Amino acid sequence: MNATFQSMRKWAVQTARLCCGIPDYDGYVKHLREHHPERKVPSYGEFFRERQEARYKGGGGRCC
Repeated sequence: MNATFQSMRKWAVQTARLCCGIPDYDGYVKHLREHHPERKVPSYGEFFRERQEARYKGGGGRCC
């Protein structure tokens, strides 16, 4: 596969997951490592539970 197709596929998969309410763990980990290196990276299960609580209980939000 060429690089353009791969990047378009990645974007389409991320968009579809966000539309369905599935958060982007890889993107979150990348963001934490780049912008908040002092914070512990949660497991996928911890991350998913936190995102679900933020979505359905009205808490949480963006850090940046």
